[in-house]
Amino acid sequence: MKEKIIFALQKITNLKKDLLFKLIEIPPDPSLGDYSFPCFTLAKSFKKNPHEIAIFLSQKISPMKEIEKVQAVGPYINFFLNKKILTGLTLKKIFKEKEKYGSSFHNKEKIMVEFSQPNTHKAFHIGHIRGTSLGESISRILEFSGNKVIRANYSGDTGMHIAKWLWCYQKYHQKEKLREDESWIAGIYVEAVRCLNEDPSLEKEVEEINRELDSRKNKQLQVLWEKTRKMSIDSWSSIYKELNTRFDIHFFESEFEQPGKQIAQELVKKSIAKISDRATIIDFADFGYKGLGVLVFLRKDGTVLYAGKDLALAERKFFEFNIQGSIYVVADEQNLYLKQIFKTLELMKFKNAGRLKHVSYGLVKLPWGKMSSRTGDNVIYSDFKKELISHLKKEIKKRSKISVKETEKRALILAVASLKYAMLKQDIAKIIIFNKEEALSFEGNTGPYLLYTYARARSILRKAIYNAKKQYKINEITEKEKQLISKLSAFPEIVSSACHSLAPNLIANYSYELAQIFNEFYHAEKVIGTEEEPFKLALVDAFSQVLKNSLNLLGINTLEQM
Repeated sequence: MKEKIIFALQKITNLKKDLLFKLIEIPPDPSLGDYSFPCFTLAKSFKKNPHEIAIFLSQKISPMKEIEKVQAVGPYINFFLNKKILTGLTLKKIFKEKEKYGSSFHNKEKIMVEFSQPNTHKAFHIGHIRGTSLGESISRILEFSGNKVIRANYSGDTGMHIAKWLWCYQKYHQKEKLREDESWIAGIYVEAVRCLNEDPSLEKEVEEINRELDSRKNKQLQVLWEKTRKMSIDSWSSIYKELNTRFDIHFFESEFEQPGKQIAQELVKKSIAKISDRATIIDFADFGYKGLGVLVFLRKDGTVLYAGKDLALAERKFFEFNIQGSIYVVADEQNLYLKQIFKTLELMKFKNAGRLKHVSYGLVKLPWGKMSSRTGDNVIYSDFKKELISHLKKEIKKRSKISVKETEKRALILAVASLKYAMLKQDIAKIIIFNKEEALSFEGNTGPYLLYTYARARSILRKAIYNAKKQYKINEITEKEKQLISKLSAFPEIVSSACHSLAPNLIANYSYELAQIFNEFYHAEKVIGTEEEPFKLALVDAFSQVLKNSLNLLGINTLEQM
């Protein structure tokens, strides 16, 4: 149907098809039509203001059976589609494409998405869930749009935070048996930070540990590092499985220490970096970039910092995996740092520097403030998950009598949905104040509400003993049905926008709006036992398919029953 509008506008504007495709919008209010064309672009060529252009063009568009009405409102031309034709085409497309409805194959690039990035020897807390959920959703949206995606995780398994942990364990806990307990591991790091704050002179001992770790010469320290490193990594496997997330490659900082040092030395030879007070740095003011400050690659003692390792990682990504783009899903605390890294790569004349993109997201805070691994003022994922599951099991028992095993299964799916949706529905740049009670609610803009709405739709189909192959007729369409069909037909456009802007919140917001429209339809219309039952059931089936597709792009599993 959009193609018909593009064809009509092409004839009277002389604009190219690709540009028209980008310019045509879906109005925020259904009363303004199904599609809208802003006339601002034509002001110069038509030598009129956009409102006059809208009126002029709307009168020039020839009547079509697919379009019921064309209306000029301000600087926009609004198009109202023939809902009977739209209904037939939309339902046919949904039932034909099923789980692929909404996908496209316009893009065929190989893209690496780097996300999650937990550090070993620290807690995986609920703040990590936002980056993990964003990265997985972006990966799914890119894949759904025809791209080949390589999911990458990059974790800090060396450096000062590891040295602090190893120092604290050796100094105060050496007689303790190593425990595969996330709280215990996190607690040692917090203790290390506290001890060093109380007595800064101890920093020299930590620096020595870091040098020994860097040199790999202390065998006893190396064994301890390897054992405790593995404990952290092993704990992530079950977490990622629960979060419906997977990775194709896992990079570790320790892999890039030597390459990072070599790059830093080469930068000095090329007069991009310099030695200052025995450290290797780049001062961006030397190149006219005053707002970027100074970036340090090597400490005075020659140990390598994040920057050197990140340059080596960027090179390896493109050379080893032959990718066309690299997306860094990293919190906005690193905005300046990643600008420095990208600019350094430009100065190095790294040919793929223009193919790097930072998806910056706001932090997750709790009602009492910012989380911190350094102070221990955070909520460990595994502990928080248990708390959510305990609450949700009670809610499930209120609604149905099922086995303990099935209750556990549903509670976990609902817990993950509540967490992930609370993270993904927000604008990426926005700081989230995570509200547990709100996220767990079965009403409002929440994950449980969406899963409950999906399960309700599937329940209607089971009750009616729905046969997807049964023919249906499209007669008179009610207002609620029109609204539902319009929303279902808009899904491919929403996916395209989310892919272009790397914004999963567009998919999340669509899911909620679609669920709201369905619930309004369900409350207003009798579905089972009417003459229009086959058509109405087809609508319910189409809705459940599209909502499932939408939630899948968010990395959220559905439940057939609640």
